[in-house]
Amino acid sequence: MKSANKSASKKALNFLGANSVPIMFILIIAICIPVSGFSTTFLLNEIVTRLCRNAFLILSLLIPIMAGMGLNFGMTLGAMAGEIALIFVTDWQIWGIPGVVLAMILSIPLSIGLGVLCGKILNAAKGREMITSYIISFFMNGLFQLVVLYLMGPVIPIIHNNIKLPRGYGVRNSVDLTRIRKCLDNLLAVNIAGVRIPVLTLLIIVAMCLVIVWFRRTKLGQDMRAVGQDMDVARDAGINVERTRIISIVISTVLAGFGMVIYLQNMGDMATYSSHSQIGMFCIAALLVGGASVDKASIGNVFLGVILFHTLFILAPSAGAKITGNEVIGEYFRVFVSYGVITVALVMYETKKRRAKATLGQQLEMAQQEEGK
Repeated sequence: MKSANKSASKKALNFLGANSVPIMFILIIAICIPVSGFSTTFLLNEIVTRLCRNAFLILSLLIPIMAGMGLNFGMTLGAMAGEIALIFVTDWQIWGIPGVVLAMILSIPLSIGLGVLCGKILNAAKGREMITSYIISFFMNGLFQLVVLYLMGPVIPIIHNNIKLPRGYGVRNSVDLTRIRKCLDNLLAVNIAGVRIPVLTLLIIVAMCLVIVWFRRTKLGQDMRAVGQDMDVARDAGINVERTRIISIVISTVLAGFGMVIYLQNMGDMATYSSHSQIGMFCIAALLVGGASVDKASIGNVFLGVILFHTLFILAPSAGAKITGNEVIGEYFRVFVSYGVITVALVMYETKKRRAKATLGQQLEMAQQEEGK
């Protein structure tokens, strides 16, 4: 009986340890919901909107994790490709669903080129992929601003003056996407008990989930999993490790480009120089909130993370205003949480990794001692 109780308590502790971040967010949200004063209908509408807006972007992070490359901050490069494609589509005045589809198609070659570049750099920085991809995103942001601010107009043709800055070249701070706003979300949308469900967008997200499930079972998917588990063993098995890692980053970058187009068609407006700047950070934070780690993530983590992370984003300003009388504190709180959750998750991952190494070392030492006897 005692052993059964110990086993149950150990399982409970392991569950709490493995899911500490989601549990922490659930508790905070449970406190904030009654304090915020929001109605259930309003809250559900906001959650569904943010789920459809962000889920595709976060799904793009799963492939590099499977390949052992950690959290791909370089997904920002795909977001930049999506933005450039939308600038062209807006300038050509192709609206609605055709504009969204064309923007996705135009983003593909840009995303592939940027993904190959990023993948080659990350291959030269094995073991430090996350920080390297983070720095790459900063570097490419500077190049993106050079292209958009100085080359669009004199070098890259921009037809319409309402996109260009008054000086005659460079793109304005904000690009109006009103005529493609929610074109995916409004098509086939249904209203259930006051909650608007964008069916087409959800179908696209579900289709992407099914593609990821299928991809994991393919030869390339199995190769990526092998590379993620042990690069040396994968290389001995005849897998081209470097090529496989580059492909995983390219796929992630292309998907991030698609995801950014979906994100911005929902927003209906594009902040030219800042829309992509925090997208990687928030997507990674949401994935970690869902219970993912640096080396393991699932589709379930994506959806749980989006719901928990963005529910707190909705509640925090109002709850902060009600508790402290100052809404700015709530805004600071959610920004603090977005960065803090990444820090906590990475510290916990490193702690678990070291404990696992220590346990393995003890087991090897005991095995050697038994052999010596």
